[in-house]
Amino acid sequence: MKNLTLLVLAAGMGSRFGGLKQIEPVGPNGEFIIDYSIYDAIKAGFNKVVFVIKEENYTTFKETIGKRLEEKIKVEYVFQDIHDVPASVKIPEERVKPLGTAHAVYAARDVIQENFAIINADDFYGRDGYLKASAFLNSNEDDEYANIAYEVGNTLTENGEVKRGVIFTEGDYLENIIESSVKELHGKALAKPLSGEKEFMVPLEQPVSMNLFCFTPKIFTYLEKHIEEFFNETKDILNDEWLIPSVAYLSAKENKKKIKVIKTNSKYLGMTYKEDLAKLKSGIEEEIQKGIYKSNLWS
Repeated sequence: MKNLTLLVLAAGMGSRFGGLKQIEPVGPNGEFIIDYSIYDAIKAGFNKVVFVIKEENYTTFKETIGKRLEEKIKVEYVFQDIHDVPASVKIPEERVKPLGTAHAVYAARDVIQENFAIINADDFYGRDGYLKASAFLNSNEDDEYANIAYEVGNTLTENGEVKRGVIFTEGDYLENIIESSVKELHGKALAKPLSGEKEFMVPLEQPVSMNLFCFTPKIFTYLEKHIEEFFNETKDILNDEWLIPSVAYLSAKENKKKIKVIKTNSKYLGMTYKEDLAKLKSGIEEEIQKGIYKSNLWS
């Protein structure tokens, strides 16, 4: 078994949810979503976790999450800072929101030297996603990347639109990914591309990206090479974000590689809206009743 790292993107404040979603209790003994994610990752063979957080959240994050994980797995922290860019990149002072998920991965460039997977801190991915990520990363000898893809119908909420990367494949490999706002409509999924292009319908079985990507350290070479290009050429420096799905796609293309799409039937649970909390808690309770988790997770 190789050394494997789980990179957890936790720098975003949950604006639509109304607070720091990462420390909202969802389990019967006050467990957070991230507790279940790390528990599943350990079961799947990951032996290090790196949290990307805002520096101002460090004490709260470490005291509420880190301290109960540090005896279970090696834990490291890096800070996503909008000033962590090359000297040639000028980020306006009035920009306050993070620079995007690709920039969050960039923040971890000095602490990861092994194959790794990334997840969002406020999403519940299910055990199968981590098992498939671990299997791919352990067997990857060719610097390939992979996306653990979910059926779009397993990722939606009745409480509003959600952002998903709609995946189109050629065989087992990624052909295209369209970042979209998605909702269920008449037994299908209606996708509205964030680029402003024409909306489209896909079946509920259509694979989507939930940012569970599997990378080798080669991704950092691409990030360091192209960060200046993105932020110096963007048309809206106050709002545009450098997103990991597009970076993964372009990096693989530059390295003459393909991104493998590995499908999982796991039920994804998230907290985009406050109204999603009850469903999330119910879903975790179902997993506990099946014996997948203990009622007191870390006991």
